[in-house]
Amino acid sequence: MQQLTQKLGSGEMMIQEVPYPQVGKGMVIVKNHYSLISAGTEGSTVQAARKSLIGKAKERPQQVKQVLDVLKKQGPVQTYRAVTKKLDAYSPLGYSSAGEVVEVGEGVSEFKVGDKVACAGAGYANHAEIVSVPVNLCVKLQEKSNLKNAAYNTLGAISMQGVRQADLRLGESCVVIGLGLLGQLACLILKASGVNVIGVDISDAAVDLAIKNGAVDHGFSRNTGGIEDKILNATNGIGADAVVIAAATSSLDPVNFAGAIARKKGKVVVLGAVPTGFDRDPYYYRKELELKMACSYGPGRYDLDYEEKGQDYPVAFVRWTEKRNMEAFQHLLNAERINIDYLTTHEFDFEDAPKAFDLVVKKTEPFIGLALKYNIGNEQLKEPVLTNSKKPTGKINISFIGAGSYAQGNLLPNLPATKEVQRIGVLTNNGTTSKRVAEKFNFEFCASREEDVLDIKTNTLFVATRHDSHGSYVLKGLRSDKNIFVEKPLCLNQEELDEIKQEQVRSGKAIMMGVNRRFAPFSKALKNEVGDGPMSMIYRINAGAIPKDTWIQDMEIGGGRIIGEACHFIDYLTFINGSKPVKLSANALPDQQGLNDTVNILIQFENGSTGIVAYYANGAKELPKEYIEIFSSGTTAVINDFKELKIYGKGKPSKKKLLNQNKGQKEMVESFMDHLIEDGSSPIPFEDLYAVTKASFKVLESIKNAGAQVEI
Repeated sequence: MQQLTQKLGSGEMMIQEVPYPQVGKGMVIVKNHYSLISAGTEGSTVQAARKSLIGKAKERPQQVKQVLDVLKKQGPVQTYRAVTKKLDAYSPLGYSSAGEVVEVGEGVSEFKVGDKVACAGAGYANHAEIVSVPVNLCVKLQEKSNLKNAAYNTLGAISMQGVRQADLRLGESCVVIGLGLLGQLACLILKASGVNVIGVDISDAAVDLAIKNGAVDHGFSRNTGGIEDKILNATNGIGADAVVIAAATSSLDPVNFAGAIARKKGKVVVLGAVPTGFDRDPYYYRKELELKMACSYGPGRYDLDYEEKGQDYPVAFVRWTEKRNMEAFQHLLNAERINIDYLTTHEFDFEDAPKAFDLVVKKTEPFIGLALKYNIGNEQLKEPVLTNSKKPTGKINISFIGAGSYAQGNLLPNLPATKEVQRIGVLTNNGTTSKRVAEKFNFEFCASREEDVLDIKTNTLFVATRHDSHGSYVLKGLRSDKNIFVEKPLCLNQEELDEIKQEQVRSGKAIMMGVNRRFAPFSKALKNEVGDGPMSMIYRINAGAIPKDTWIQDMEIGGGRIIGEACHFIDYLTFINGSKPVKLSANALPDQQGLNDTVNILIQFENGSTGIVAYYANGAKELPKEYIEIFSSGTTAVINDFKELKIYGKGKPSKKKLLNQNKGQKEMVESFMDHLIEDGSSPIPFEDLYAVTKASFKVLESIKNAGAQVEI
């Protein structure tokens, strides 16, 4: 299928063939008829991409700071990989479209094949022939619906949310500052609600357009002399009950002007991208004005449970969610309460989308709404997309399922470039990611279906997806007789773990988990010094806080930080002392959110060793992340953030330092490849992986039982 993409680094924009999207649980596959270009949001993205690196840095100082932080902590190699990954990626564009359902995923009951729908969401409702959209970002349309107008779905819902935040009553007045797409839509919705609407813009043409098409009762250029008095007269001497700022500017004028024209105890709603550092006096303070934000499409936005899992909010408690805002907007269109025909000033065939964006960036002629029209007669196939020449069969033939930031920064660059190791296929949730990874890392193809990468040609499968799919893909790989490398964790529950054990025994295939720290050069040096046998171990992790709504904190998707991350450190202590964990107890710091991510874990091992994993999310960012102390037979070894190693107890303390942190990612991949080539084994015995994974489950059990000791 065809999709519009752009590279952030070069600004290069192209329509290219990418894999057909997967139909996941709770998802709807839609054939686009139309998609809408948001000249404001997308125009800014495209303009930024076309700037020089210096221009990009000036525009995004916060991201520059993040790069410098990575450079300081991880060194130039990892920083370079992270930056180039971002700059070279094919970024999808678009977030508002309309079309026809062609497939529905598991658990979807409200849509069926053939339904006309409108879609929303960056990363979902893209400029592409086929899109995959979660059910709560998709609304059903009437058969008679005008799909070109329905493609305004996202912007209509955003404007609707701004109007709802104004909370106006019939006969009240509202000034809309900024008469671009969002402003025009907000005016139309307000007018349909019986509100007295006054439009203001710095462009005379935008004001005239709103007046000509009945979007406003009164319209004024911002530069009109005596504009505050004119607005006062238009509101019967009261002032505006509410002001909706739909402009996009770095100027403080809109927010201060809003304060001047609002009535006492009125509302100012920020709908557009404007700064809010308003002058406190005289208006906001003396009028006791209420400043409110409109969050995108409405309640549900940025909520993982709502948008990705499809969990709706009860209508009795949340009357207007983002989906219900979309439905209300589509109802206004179908009932002809509003007419937005005039907003589409340009229509382009999808093949000419780059020309449409040239118009947006260069502003060669006036425009408001730009619609892309798709050739719905094009046949859409699910065949793999070839990205490089066909690979001969080697001893190790690798395919990837999932290839996000970690895989691109730490796994893929470290695969050997030899005839013995061949790169076959890539499958990810995002077709643009699949395509770019396959091209950059010299894979034969990128795929649309699991069966393409589980084909007989592949004998080694790398799984680097979100945690909830790890267990499933490991099982599918083993049942297809593949060797498996899976990013941690191995799986999320004991049932999956036991199934994996059965399949590993049956198949005899190698399983490797991405616990890289045991492969770090300092780890090997430390283990050589302390040897095996009973020892005391402390591993302190200054993990830092992660918001509750992040996917890794979600127990269904990420498994939480104990299963998803702390397994790393349980494995490390298992490696250092040379025996498996047999008992543990764990206590978490009381937490109102129930995240269990500040915890002490006391572990006993088969050979009598004891270890403490001190995993803390409540520390200062300035403190180095990881600190390890190992005590054994008069010897003490200390690793500080994998940049420094000290050995005490053999005369004068020895010290080794690295210029850059090395946590063993490269060595881990090389070791796995070497073992497969040599004898088809894994460098980590499966029994260790089983015990470590089970131990991470037992940590949660102990926490639930007030720190009770549990056997593993």
